[in-house]
Parts: sequence; C-alpha cells; structure tokens
Amino acid sequence: MMGRTHQACYSGGMKFPWLLIFPVMAAHAADVRLVDAKAVVSAEWKGRETRTVASFDVVPLSADALTRFGGLATEKQKATGFFRVEKIGERWWMIDPEGGRFIFAGVCSLKPESKLAAKEPFEKLFGTPEAWATKTLDLLREHGFNGCGGFSDHETIRQAAKPMPYTVTLGLMSGFGRKLGLTHADSGHTGYADDVLPVFEPGFAEFCAVECRTRLLAMKEDPWLVGVFSDNELPIKKDMLDRMLKRGGATQAAAEAFMTGKGAVTDERRRDFVEHVFDAYFRITTQAIREALPHHLCLGSRFHGPAKHASGAWKAAGRWCDAISMNYYDHWNPQKEHLRQWHEWSGKPCLVTEFYVKGMDSGMGNTSGAGWLVKTQAGRGAFYQNFALGLLESKTCVGWHWFKYMDNDPTNTKTDASNRDSNKGILNAGYEPYTPLLDAMRELNTRIYPLIEHFDSAKP
Repeated sequence: MMGRTHQACYSGGMKFPWLLIFPVMAAHAADVRLVDAKAVVSAEWKGRETRTVASFDVVPLSADALTRFGGLATEKQKATGFFRVEKIGERWWMIDPEGGRFIFAGVCSLKPESKLAAKEPFEKLFGTPEAWATKTLDLLREHGFNGCGGFSDHETIRQAAKPMPYTVTLGLMSGFGRKLGLTHADSGHTGYADDVLPVFEPGFAEFCAVECRTRLLAMKEDPWLVGVFSDNELPIKKDMLDRMLKRGGATQAAAEAFMTGKGAVTDERRRDFVEHVFDAYFRITTQAIREALPHHLCLGSRFHGPAKHASGAWKAAGRWCDAISMNYYDHWNPQKEHLRQWHEWSGKPCLVTEFYVKGMDSGMGNTSGAGWLVKTQAGRGAFYQNFALGLLESKTCVGWHWFKYMDNDPTNTKTDASNRDSNKGILNAGYEPYTPLLDAMRELNTRIYPLIEHFDSAKP
C-alpha cells in the first residue's frame, strides 16, 4: 500500500483536498526519453525508446475551445444530439452530440468502492456515491479526460450534476452462458465450456432482447451515453469449428450445417467459421441494442489478445458495429500493422478499451495482469504519452481508455487472478493519486487536438 512506502501530505492549494499527494514522486514525466521496462517481475530491465509530448511543439487547448461534451467547438460537423462516428478526409472521429470532433480519452472501472486499504472510510472521504461522482469527474476533467470507460458505475455517473460522456458494459453472451451453466471465472474475463460461444443455442436472441430492454431503455434519450459494449474478451479459438463439431446440441448442429457441402475441415474453413460465429453474435447483439438505443453507438465486445490476428472476427464486427473495441496489451508501442489491418478488415475505426503499465515504486507486488512494468510513476506517465501518440498518429483510432481508476486491493481475495496486487490505477487502493502519472496524462490529454493537427499536416 502506498501509504506504507511514501510520506504523504495534504496540499492546501489543491482543487481536490480529499486526495493525498506524494511530493517525493513529483518528477516531470515528459522529460523521459528512455524508459526501463520489462514484461514480468522476474525479467531484466531493458531501456525502451519512448516519445513524449515534449518532442512536439504544441500547446494545450483551453476549456473554452471545447464543447460541453469535450469535442472541438470549431469546424463543427452535423449535430444529431448523440455521439456518432464519421471519417473526415483520412481520419476517423467520434462526433459529439453538438457536432464537435471528439477523441475519447477515458478511464475504466470508475466506481466507488469501500477499500480496506483506505486511511479513511468511504463515507468520510466522500459522504455519498453522488459526492464521489462529482469529485471523481472533476478530477478527470482537471487532467484532460473526457469520458468513462468500461465497467464503470454508469448509473451513479449519469446522475452527476455535471455529467461526463460514459459507456455501458452489458455482458450479453456471458449472462446467457451463465444462465445455461456454461461459464466459469477465468483470468481477466469470463470463461466458457470448451472455449465455445453458445451463440447458436436456443434463446440467445430473446435473452439479448430482454436484457437490452430492461437495462438500456432508460438511457434512450441520454446524449451523455456514448455507446454500449456488448461483452468483454470473448474467446476466439482458431479451432472453434473443431470444438463446436464435438459440443452436441444446437451448437454442434450449427457447425455441421456450416460444413454441409464443404468437404473436409481445413484451415480456410476454420477461419471462415470464426467469421460465421461472430457475424451471428454481432448481428443478434446489435439488433437487440438498437431496439432499445436506436441513436447510440455499438462498440463491440472488447476484443483482446487472440483477436489481434483474427481477420474474420473484425470483418464480422465491421458489418454490425460503429466502432470496434480492443483491449490492447503486449506491445510498448501500438503496432502500425495491427491498426492498419484492423481497419482494412473491418472498414471501421477502433477504440482501445484497455491498456496500462505498472510502477515498481508503488509498493505493490505487480505479479498479476498483462501490463508492462516500469520503475517509477514518471515512467508510467511516459508510457501513457508514448502509447497515445501512436494511436493519434494512426488516424483510425477514435480514442482510448486507461485501465483503470484504482489499484487492485491486495486484501480483496474475491477478485479474479488478473486483478490482484498490481499498480494499475491513477489512484492507489486508498484513493490517493499518482501525481506524476496524472500530470503526464494531463500534458497529453490537453494537447490531443493540436497533436492531431500536427500529425495530419505532416508530410508523408
């Protein structure tokens, strides 16, 4: 816990006196050019070239240059009263409800929690969940963020006096699989029996329709809702066809029907079947979401690792989703080839819905999770800037969500194995901020639109 390893003091001039500051960690992240990093605790440190905003001659935008939703107030596009996506020239954008061009810089898992690691009880820090929402959204705005990512407490957030763009994570397939007794807890996501999606089992479409009507209709006219994630990290196995041909019931019957007249199972058939499965999944879930929310964005099922090379899943998502979400790990920089392929396969923009890096100065073990390790919070800030710069440069990415709001609580034994004892948050488990990380985030976030202008005006 941070309080055991760093002296903390209150800053009287703070806009957020409910948070604690660590002056010993106040390095300026933008000065970092070579960052020591490694993939796991047992590995050796290796210096990695890291771009920061200090490399670019751009100044931050003032708040009055933005719409109330966080998009650009100049050169507005058609305003529909809701978020949408549009390709303007060679660049994809979100367009906010007032017509402002918008890049979604958000944070995941924004929710009030009573943490055992906190020095003060939740009630003393915030009073009520509503007060927590006000203070937390103010903190995000102060650091240039303009929205709330997946797994956030959207019900509390959407009732805030000064709201912020938010998303909803449904879990349609995971809920249906749980109803059928076909799911189990896996590292970071829901696991399915034999890693097979029960998309062809009777009742899936009806289940989705009921869930969406029940959970989404109240938000039908809410302009602050950006869009909906249908699920999180669904399994994508290359041998999905082989697995379904052995499952029995409606799943096996659907796989056999797909193979009718096609001869033997080959790698080409396997690839085609992945696309067939995800086309059915996205068709059913998107139709259910659109019935409840005809004006909001369908943001996909938050793809993860195996999806990086699964062309069929992207092609299917591109037919039904407005933007396609990807939890993007394993790489220090966004890979240009990945971003190019995803757009080529889908024809749609992507939204990076998870990424993070862990700091060894946090006092945590950092033995879980997929993110890189660095030595300091300043290194975490440099990683954030470097990764976001690569996404902005791509022209196909309409935003990113940092995972996550608060560090794992090592005392919480109920969470899954990927979320224990790791420094992932912008705050630690006691609601205390990582100031160098947040400073670096603000440096980048407040320059998003000037950086885009720089990249778009650069000669090839």
